[in-house]
Amino acid sequence: MNLSMTVAEREAFLKGVHVGVIGIEQPDAPPLAVPVWYDFEPGRGVWLVTGNDSLKAKLLRRAGRFTLCAQSETPPAYRYVSVEGPVVDTRPAELERDRRPMAHRYLGEQLGDAYVKSQPGDGELMFSMRPERWRTIDYGKLELGS
Repeated sequence: MNLSMTVAEREAFLKGVHVGVIGIEQPDAPPLAVPVWYDFEPGRGVWLVTGNDSLKAKLLRRAGRFTLCAQSETPPAYRYVSVEGPVVDTRPAELERDRRPMAHRYLGEQLGDAYVKSQPGDGELMFSMRPERWRTIDYGKLELGS
């Protein structure tokens, strides 16, 4: 039985709200793997916001690519989508275009606004990635006998 997701299924899943885990190559060390807030739109790709001086930003600029994995841990329908590809855009993160929508995505409007107000956001960057390789599993497709 094929447990892979279709293009529509994987895009819908990645568009959902999940904390992702980003993997970035490091010289002379294992890849950095840390949780991140992200967003996704078919045709646009995956993007995230991080501080300019953060280890993530330094490694993203150096490697020029990353992997992102998002998952749902609800049994028996455990699912994940993993995408990897090149960084295709890096620019300063803007409050209304990048930071506030991301905070609203993860925290809702009220808490998101409070979060943005509490975080100065100076020196944050937005990194966009164009997915080139996808890996997916949807165990909800298993036909479980009665």
